[in-house]
Amino acid sequence: MSTNRVLAFLELLQARPGLTGPELAERLEVDVRSVRRYVRRLEDLGIPVEAERGRYGGYRLMPGYRLPPLMLTGEEATAVVLGLLAGRRAGLTVGEGAAESALAKIQRVLPDALRDRVGAVEDMVGLTTRSAATSRPSGATLLTLADAARRRLRVRLAYRSYRGQESERTVDPYGLVVHSGRWYLTGHDHRRGEVRMFRLDRIGRAETTEEEFPAPGEFDAVAHVMESLAAVPYRYEVEVVLATTMEEARRRIPPTVAALAPVDGSAVDGGIRMTGRAERLDGMAQVLAGLGVPFTVVGPPELREEVRALARRLEEWAGQTPRC
Repeated sequence: MSTNRVLAFLELLQARPGLTGPELAERLEVDVRSVRRYVRRLEDLGIPVEAERGRYGGYRLMPGYRLPPLMLTGEEATAVVLGLLAGRRAGLTVGEGAAESALAKIQRVLPDALRDRVGAVEDMVGLTTRSAATSRPSGATLLTLADAARRRLRVRLAYRSYRGQESERTVDPYGLVVHSGRWYLTGHDHRRGEVRMFRLDRIGRAETTEEEFPAPGEFDAVAHVMESLAAVPYRYEVEVVLATTMEEARRRIPPTVAALAPVDGSAVDGGIRMTGRAERLDGMAQVLAGLGVPFTVVGPPELREEVRALARRLEEWAGQTPRC
């Protein structure tokens, strides 16, 4: 049983006492049986929950019971606020308005003087990173998948592809990865019979089963996501040989842009083979020019023309006389 789910259940009891089992189940995206398990878990922790029977009966904390207040030092409160602000900008938050409501709750429990100082941090700190304009995944989906991956339990997903096609998937979840403001799940897709990558914001439903799956060994979820993103189909297949070392190439070229490998059996002696895909060759020409190392275009031929066109533009711009 996920501790985060139990805490979310407790938060609902505090905010909306009297919710029925089906209403709580709907908000937590679980079944009614799970709600009853959460009640028993809270009672085991010494938190009394009353259940009113009948058609309109609901759950509430026992009258008079109050949880101890949240106590944060100034540095702790500042760390939480900064984490929420940075996470919101980077796309690490989940659900709609979750970061904003969390910030509001923290401010409500802080002493007046500390609340004003922490509020100043929120108002005055600027972030240079670009805001991630992406769809946020459901918090319940994230918690379900993280718990299933840790316990190595198979999951069933309702998934929507980038073309909008709906499908049901059975997946062995290996890990979760955040990249460029998007959340990804990696795992063995039983429908395809191979390890696949799924975007969390396209998962409509995630259910944990009782079926365990074997550990994936030395599987690197981050590396798999990077390789998968580099292999996304685009209009052009690009192959270039760089006159540099593997260490330098890896330092300059992100794994999401292209795959790198030592040249073996190529007409070009030595160097690093860079293969990738691109929708626009003029952009790839600019990437190659910005590497600062000699290169040979293997294909496509159109990329050579784009490199020449870029060189002509740069030469023209370099020869322009400043206007005073």
